Amino acid sequence: MNTSPLRIGTRGSPLALAQAHEVQARLRAAHPDLVADGAIEIVVIKTTGDMVLDRTLAQIGGKGLFTKEIDEAQIEGRIDIAVHSMKDVPTVLPDALSLPCILEREDVRDAFMCLSARSLADLPAGAVVGTASLRRGAQVLFRRPDLRVEPLRGNVQTRMKKLQDGVVDATLLAMAGLRRLGLADKVASQLEPEEMLPAVAQGAIGITARRDDEATLRRLAPLDHPDSHVRVLAERAFLAVLDGSCRTPIAGLAELNGDGLRFRGLVIKPDGSLCHETELRATRGEAEAVGRAAGEELLGRCGPGFFDFKTAE
Repeated sequence: MNTSPLRIGTRGSPLALAQAHEVQARLRAAHPDLVADGAIEIVVIKTTGDMVLDRTLAQIGGKGLFTKEIDEAQIEGRIDIAVHSMKDVPTVLPDALSLPCILEREDVRDAFMCLSARSLADLPAGAVVGTASLRRGAQVLFRRPDLRVEPLRGNVQTRMKKLQDGVVDATLLAMAGLRRLGLADKVASQLEPEEMLPAVAQGAIGITARRDDEATLRRLAPLDHPDSHVRVLAERAFLAVLDGSCRTPIAGLAELNGDGLRFRGLVIKPDGSLCHETELRATRGEAEAVGRAAGEELLGRCGPGFFDFKTAE
């Protein structure tokens, strides 16, 4: 009998650890043999994205910087599964890895964080909004070109402290992360998708495993949430067509209503000067196809040169 612990790889931020512990709890609930002390081990892996905090992700290479070292540890067998915020996961995984499991999705919305205003509309002209996300910054400037957007990196707690210290007048964070950290009461208001379309797969936790590790894949099967998985598939197909990275302000959201699927997507210039949007409807069985179709539609509408800013930094 194999008595080796099931090793969960994760980043070391408070949010990443909260997500890893959530997966640990779900595994224990699904598999009685994993309840014993030592049956599951959480392994913290520092990623390049965690270590380089003085530049934006776009400047240092994009979102794969939050997964590269974890992927390597998994391929080399130092961990068995990895827990990721799906909005940080590149659309193409290493060949040895698969994404068999998406947990039930949390709130997809962005949260407006401010000590002096209740909403973006209430901010005075010239107010500084801090964010490391080109998607958030571009949508802020599209709606409020009179505001200033400044880079703001660090984990949730770091960004909230900078807000409290007056480094910025407001910031935007994912509602899902704030809920998982027990900080939802700090939110000034929640931005509905009509005002701020979320990042692809925002609010979703994904678990990767090695393709040839059949025992671990069987362990993960009960944790997968089919509706959330379908929505994430549609959104990541959209992102893949647009070759999305942290250099590309892209947003996408798939929603299910029974067997029906509604997809909304947008691409936007980083300065908010031009935005292209689409909305398509399909069935849940067409999730990936509708995501690709939305991406191809926006590619056609953007025309030559729209994405040139990706290499301009």
